[in-house]
Amino acid sequence: MTDATLIGICIWVYMASWLLCLLDVAFRKKALGLGSDAAALAGLILQALAIGLRWVESHRMGIGHAPLSNLYESMVFFSWAIVLIYLVYVRKVRNRLLGTFVMPLAFLALASTALMDKDIRPLVPALQSNWLTAHVITCFLGYAAFAVAFSLSLLYLLQSRSGEGGTGFLRSHLPSAELLDDYSYRIIAVGFPMLTLGIITGAAWANSAWGTYWSWDPKETWSLIVWLIYAAYLHARIVRGWRGRRAAWLSILGFSATLFCYLGVNLFLAGLHSYGSG
Repeated sequence: MTDATLIGICIWVYMASWLLCLLDVAFRKKALGLGSDAAALAGLILQALAIGLRWVESHRMGIGHAPLSNLYESMVFFSWAIVLIYLVYVRKVRNRLLGTFVMPLAFLALASTALMDKDIRPLVPALQSNWLTAHVITCFLGYAAFAVAFSLSLLYLLQSRSGEGGTGFLRSHLPSAELLDDYSYRIIAVGFPMLTLGIITGAAWANSAWGTYWSWDPKETWSLIVWLIYAAYLHARIVRGWRGRRAAWLSILGFSATLFCYLGVNLFLAGLHSYGSG
């Protein structure tokens, strides 16, 4: 079985997990929730196996690099990291309404790989560095944390609106708005150091590849913009005491910038990271 076959299976498994989340929210049946968790966990394991198989295949071809070097491979890892962080959240909070927002992100990220080039190719000289794995893993763990925080922020806005006289459905199916706000902050507090490490390892990588730590390449510039937005979020939260809607909207802005940094820069802006659009 190839890694592409396993990824194809994972796409349907994540869709099943999402549908079971929706049914669990609608009917409040424990078996549906457990089934959703089991499907997400199965997809996580299968996807990890697919990443491993691709790595082994790369070695068999005499190329031998971690499968994190192009848009297809990074999207697979991004999807995997989103599901990993979501499952950790569910284990702590035991509320699966978040899955109705998060699992579609994982599903769509993985489904989009069907349109991407899946060939394993030798690395361009700039990617032939030991910093590659550390840089990509830390960045995408940060991105995945921001994706989950984004979903929590959306739920917070819906819950707070519900508390102002909206429908009672969300009030009865979600944790309190305060808890959603708190968990969004906690996840961003984990994702921010990951992104910081990603930028630091990326700078070290740039110095070894191009002889400079920072060159204001579009990817570097947008990484800094994302970092500044989440630094502002944490500063406003810790120092200024921001809570609630202002913090939620800043989280949503941060993830929007993250998506542009990841996809928009790779696909639409020319620079040293243009190879990431493969």
